[in-house]
Amino acid sequence: MRSKRPLYLAVAVFFMITGCKSDPDFMFSDQGRVVPEFSSERAFQYIEEQVNLGPRVPNTESHREAIQYFNRHFRETAGNRSVYVQSFQTVVYGDTLNLYNLVASFAPEKSDRILLAAHWDYRPRGEEDPVNPELPISGADDGGSGVGVLMEFANIFAEHELPIGVDIILFDGEDYGEEGDLDYYFLGSRYWGNNPPVPGYSPRFGILLDMVGGQNATFPKEGYSMRFAPRLVDEIWSIGREFGHTDLFLNERGGMIADDHIIVEQLTGIPMINIIHHRVGPTGQVRFPPYWHTQNDNLDIIDKNVLQAVGDVLLELIYNRIPT
Repeated sequence: MRSKRPLYLAVAVFFMITGCKSDPDFMFSDQGRVVPEFSSERAFQYIEEQVNLGPRVPNTESHREAIQYFNRHFRETAGNRSVYVQSFQTVVYGDTLNLYNLVASFAPEKSDRILLAAHWDYRPRGEEDPVNPELPISGADDGGSGVGVLMEFANIFAEHELPIGVDIILFDGEDYGEEGDLDYYFLGSRYWGNNPPVPGYSPRFGILLDMVGGQNATFPKEGYSMRFAPRLVDEIWSIGREFGHTDLFLNERGGMIADDHIIVEQLTGIPMINIIHHRVGPTGQVRFPPYWHTQNDNLDIIDKNVLQAVGDVLLELIYNRIPT
């Protein structure tokens, strides 16, 4: 970590501190601003490039290649001085894992900011797979899709002036734990929350993207998100309905899903919501898509129309609905 400290300090000056608590009601309205276009083709390309690297399981060569790949992309879009790779180690099941969060700042001169995040690691086992439960999965949707959307956002933020500062975080180690062992999930967000690159960092809100590109996707209003920032959830889902995506952004209460957004809210107080593909069964249980944690979470199940819808809705929010 000592070798990273000069970069740490250089990047820190760009992550401005702001008080999101000054606007607790999350009021949104049409600002009449031009919204740039999202390219689902490019987002899909970024998912494909991730998958082609191989499973991004910590301590593997494909994992090391992936963080270099992300680092190059965000340095090209945000600039060298606005990107920080937060490297750390943690011991899980007797193994010392080398993990990396990536943080990129866009419009660093703006003190008023929001946070966008996804996890980039892939699961070391596919325990839901009936044939190969011990093999790592490709994770095209579970991890890859959220990262692909954020990589395309980085292109857009670099080319089109933002009305508000945006910080992107790619969390590592979200999906490492064995099934049901939540102590060893969310490793990257835990580390980031306990070791913030900028003490006191306080954006207005955060949005987590997890499984946002799969076939037959549905996004009900996740339960913890409705607890942390209900007005933000309602605004995003309202935009979804305006854009004709009522079958995607479901106007119904979803399940309460343990994910990085809970860790962020607990450790930092940043109100963060989660857009995640799931449904709630008749007895209240959360149901994830059939390819979840199986070898079928590959490029074949990625739907560019879903990627396009998510990109369009969030760009409308960022560029046109947030008063500044």
